[in-house]
Amino acid sequence: MALFLRLQPSEQTHALRVLQSLQKQGATHPDLLTAALLHDIGKIQVPLRVWERVLIVLIKRLAPKKAITWGNLKPGGWKRAFVVARQHPAWGAALAAQASTTELAMRLIQNHQEDLSGGDFDPLEHRLLTLLQEADNQN
Repeated sequence: MALFLRLQPSEQTHALRVLQSLQKQGATHPDLLTAALLHDIGKIQVPLRVWERVLIVLIKRLAPKKAITWGNLKPGGWKRAFVVARQHPAWGAALAAQASTTELAMRLIQNHQEDLSGGDFDPLEHRLLTLLQEADNQN
């Protein structure tokens, strides 16, 4: 709960919507529900302004390869938004580990943006990640 409260209000609202979407589908796995609330927790490392969020959405649509390239940099300057967008899952997993979440919840947070078609996930993790990604994309 302490981590969740560190999210920006808009991120808290998003996380609650993701959680509610999963619950409406009948999801009850505690690690999935934890990950729903904390999947974007890495964003507390470098909070974004509204214009930076808009920039991420635009560039991801217009020049997705640039967004990936810029996302692999260190956070700084106007490209920091892309770094946050790309690296927040890993940062979030580290924060979740420090908060003593389960290994599975941490992996769900870390991989919530990964392409699942080529990943090496066990069946349970793959199923939970699929549910989390669908709920995240809907909200």
